[in-house]
Amino acid sequence: MRLLIAGGAGYVGSRLIPMLLERGYGVDVVDLMWFGNHLPKEVGIIQKDLFKCQEEDLRPYEQIIFLAGLSNDPMAEFSPSLNFVFNGALPSYLAFIAKKAGVRRFVYGSSCSVYGYTVNELYNEESPVTCGYPYGISKLQGERGVLQLQDEKFSVIALRKGTVCGYSPRMRLDLIVNTMFKSAMMEKKITVNNPSIWRPIVDIRDAAMAYLRAIQADYSLSGVFNVASGNYTVGQVGDFVKYEMEKLTGHRVDIALKNIADFRNYKVTIDKSRTYLGFQPQHTIEDIIADLFEHKLSFEDYDREEFYNIKVFKKLNLH
Repeated sequence: MRLLIAGGAGYVGSRLIPMLLERGYGVDVVDLMWFGNHLPKEVGIIQKDLFKCQEEDLRPYEQIIFLAGLSNDPMAEFSPSLNFVFNGALPSYLAFIAKKAGVRRFVYGSSCSVYGYTVNELYNEESPVTCGYPYGISKLQGERGVLQLQDEKFSVIALRKGTVCGYSPRMRLDLIVNTMFKSAMMEKKITVNNPSIWRPIVDIRDAAMAYLRAIQADYSLSGVFNVASGNYTVGQVGDFVKYEMEKLTGHRVDIALKNIADFRNYKVTIDKSRTYLGFQPQHTIEDIIADLFEHKLSFEDYDREEFYNIKVFKKLNLH
């Protein structure tokens, strides 16, 4: 099977694509390379604006996996207009062209951010989506745009991922566990902004496996699926990082607790993903920390701008 990964040179794609190659898939990537190229040499690279992709460009592919767009709240808040273009309009356009080209499946990388702020409920895919902020709204628009095109000949799967964390060749240090790991390494201290807030966390290896399960699903399957390794409060995450880093480094790690309001609070069930995709997460917060520690020498200059999406985005001066 030949796959096209839109935005595949990013954080998740750089970990997913080697997994696909190991399993014999043919993989090409369309990406503007904002964050560089950390992909295996055997991957076909097309450095191109996805809005310029035409029907004939997509005909060779059986499936398209959409990992492009703006990937977090700071980027969305910095440029709400581009956020809605790249997260809402772009996947809708690409899925429209893909369907015309005869592509059989479109997998959209969505986000649990669509759920917004919930209180003491475990959310499934039928639960209300109440996010009132640009990033979550745009990801929901992207979902609805691509799912609108689903029919018996065109499967569409949207994966609502929790916060993806862990090591990738295209490293990020602006994600909750990764950020706390960096702070523990640099300062021997972790800051927890609000210990009571809930987050679904996904080890990047589990995220990659979720995409593989979506790719391998029967073509009769379409819909929205939550993806998480587990649900944790931010306070729990801080404690896990503290204890694991103390064991790994032999140094005491302090925790600074704050009580800063947050507009995101949600925990999700992944029963639907287990039942229909066969997705079974394998990793815990401890595994994420161990993964980061094992690869720490590859990103030990923690202040490099390319490790922080918003810093790279601001330098592009696109808005």
